[in-house]
Amino acid sequence: MSTFDIDNYLRSLPHLPGVYRMFNHQNEVIYVGKAKNLKKRVSSYFQKTQLPIRTAAMVSHVHHIEITITSSESEALLLEGNLIKQFNPKYNVLFKDDKSYPYIQISRHGFPQIKLFRGNANNQDQFYGPYPNSWAAREVIQYLQKIFMLRTCDDSVYSHRTRPCLLHQIKRCSAPCVNLISQEDYRQQIKNAVDFLTGHEDNVLNELRDKMSIHSNLLEFEQAAQLRDQIALMQQVLLKQTVSKSGSDNVDIIAVAQNDYFYTVNWVMIRGGKHIGDKSFYPSNTDQVSIEEIYEAFITQHYLTGNIPESIVINQLSNTDNLSQWLSEVAGHTVKIIQNPIGEKKTWWSNAYKNAEFALLNRLNHISSAESRLESLQQALHLEFVPHRIECFDISHTQGNDTVASCVVFENGTPAKQFYRKFNISGITPGDDYAAMSQALERRYARVIKEQGQLPDLLIIDGGKGQLNVAKEILGSLNLSDLYVVGVAKGEGRKPGLEKIILPHNNEELYLQHDLPGFHLIQAIRDEAHRFAITGHRMRRSKTTQHSILDEIDGVGPKRRKQLLLQFGGLKGLQSASVNDIAVVPGIGLELAKKIYNHLH
Repeated sequence: MSTFDIDNYLRSLPHLPGVYRMFNHQNEVIYVGKAKNLKKRVSSYFQKTQLPIRTAAMVSHVHHIEITITSSESEALLLEGNLIKQFNPKYNVLFKDDKSYPYIQISRHGFPQIKLFRGNANNQDQFYGPYPNSWAAREVIQYLQKIFMLRTCDDSVYSHRTRPCLLHQIKRCSAPCVNLISQEDYRQQIKNAVDFLTGHEDNVLNELRDKMSIHSNLLEFEQAAQLRDQIALMQQVLLKQTVSKSGSDNVDIIAVAQNDYFYTVNWVMIRGGKHIGDKSFYPSNTDQVSIEEIYEAFITQHYLTGNIPESIVINQLSNTDNLSQWLSEVAGHTVKIIQNPIGEKKTWWSNAYKNAEFALLNRLNHISSAESRLESLQQALHLEFVPHRIECFDISHTQGNDTVASCVVFENGTPAKQFYRKFNISGITPGDDYAAMSQALERRYARVIKEQGQLPDLLIIDGGKGQLNVAKEILGSLNLSDLYVVGVAKGEGRKPGLEKIILPHNNEELYLQHDLPGFHLIQAIRDEAHRFAITGHRMRRSKTTQHSILDEIDGVGPKRRKQLLLQFGGLKGLQSASVNDIAVVPGIGLELAKKIYNHLH
């Protein structure tokens, strides 16, 4: 605190709402908080003599504090949530959330396609959702296929069909690609699907019943039977999904389960009275926090981007007024937080709590299993420490071309995919795995050192003594000789289970027992590195192959190349196209089409 006069700073704080950020000596944000009165709230950290252990530990690391004054407490809530997501402070309860939730997309097309969508929506197509997970969205798409027989194929496939596909044969698509349904009838099915998605199922059912009656009166019994089956299927789906007696509830249910220092949050979405899915979250930094803090952290972080229903059902939370006000401002409509629910909402919450408990139990069992594997690995390698963070490298190429190195990271025995990295290797002799490994390791750990990132407790190299020696040489040049590194060499006949571990000291070889949990962990990490390397190599090879062939054609630049690949769904589709098919692509013409066709054949 030598460069920061805390007493003078506290005296200068205003009695206004806002957000405060606490920094450590490395200028890292370690805590973000909100306050109705900044002076009172921030001062409380330094004036109380008996702080909770967690809070006292945080305050001991505070080097300086910054504040942002806001016009209201609800605005402070919004800013706090954004800053927590931006900085991931060490002492805030954190929820790892999806970057994007899945939606159902209906394209703007003469015969629209229906599909699952993630990412930034455009202004042309229609989007419905979000859904808590891709499984829930796919289930709804399957219902829509069964009931309304909508197409799910991409436009590039749709435009090149000459006969109905398998989905039409199993009554999941009406085959608009070969004109087995008129555009007017197909658009009516799209309208019915939209009504189904937006909670207007009764309108659809009534319309189908009226049409069935008309066909029946006209003695058109085949059409009437088709409508009868469609109505029956829709009623079955609605019966399965409906949980609300009113049939119009838009509610989120949030339940928190606790076991010692671990928490699980189960979030349930009910839209239009239908249960459309749920998802469990596992917050971090939860040592010595209360369930109320978990609820508040989840609500303020989860609903930052909107998509907020009219009601949110929880079990206990004291500060609901400010949260309701903030949620209403973000949503643009009144949002009610319901505590101690009764009736069917109490049943919903009880079911959500049971799901949270079950997810927490599975989580604890998984953690216990992972810890036992780590301890087993520690004993097998005679380490003086438990290797909580493990990194593994592998190399993949085809006859020396398009070489890619992978780095996978496991934390506490489980994959930490946010830290995975791929390295496109260049400037080496094709097929020189030693040089490829050397380049990947140097690029990886030179950057970690420069950015003061986290080093692994254990480094695994997929390879024998040669690769291990290269790794030790590179680590030594980076002054990381104390980093424990081992090699995993393939066994006789490259058979799984016969691998040997090459230890760093004198390249001693170690064979682990097959029933040893630590051996299974090494296998899992090595296999994951191998999978990730092959995936990266295939992507690089595919990009090189597609681009190089078309780049050789005079008159085909980046724009025309992109247009051709989009039109035919890739290089394979382009190769099977005729000259006339290629000529109709915008910007190509007959002469260039002949040139492209001749070059590809």
